[in-house]
Amino acid sequence: MKRFSTALAIMLTLLPVLVGCGGVRYPKYYTLNVPPPPDPPAEEGVRTSVAVREFQSPAYLRQGPIVYRATPEQIGFYEYHRWATDPRKFVTSAVIDHLRASGQYAMVATYNGNPDFDYIVSGKLEKLEELDYEAGVKVEVGLSAQITKVSTGTTVWSNAVSETGTVSQRSIPGVVAEMNKTMDLAINKLLSTVPTTLVSKK
Repeated sequence: MKRFSTALAIMLTLLPVLVGCGGVRYPKYYTLNVPPPPDPPAEEGVRTSVAVREFQSPAYLRQGPIVYRATPEQIGFYEYHRWATDPRKFVTSAVIDHLRASGQYAMVATYNGNPDFDYIVSGKLEKLEELDYEAGVKVEVGLSAQITKVSTGTTVWSNAVSETGTVSQRSIPGVVAEMNKTMDLAINKLLSTVPTTLVSKK
């Protein structure tokens, strides 16, 4: 009888766990994936160096879940659909890749506090979200950045862009795919106005 009572107690203890296993929901993870631009060598004689600080963002974009807006004032989160990496790190790397691809700089690197650069790029990921309050489903990407000359501390360039894309496939993978395309457009548009006068040659 004692053995039966012990077995019954164990079964009752495990029952909630066994029942719950069927209802466990695991998050799915996504990443931004913008095709890298070509990386040609710098033009002959170029000696300008640029460091890029890690882009900043509003706190709600750093929490992990993909963001949506049901109204312009209401922010929601897909708790089970999350970014695999911090979007700020992705944007920083993508901006570095695009600046290198221009071939106008001898060195483009992530800023690590070393002052031995000619210019420093600082930026912000302003928006990266799904929009559900207009006709259809859309995504919006907003970026801003500025370039500071290290020797003088003056801002020599700044720009801010916002791009919107329409989601054709109404699913989370479809939303992420449109975010990728819209992010690529936004980065190209953001950097398209960087002046070539920053480049110095020997």
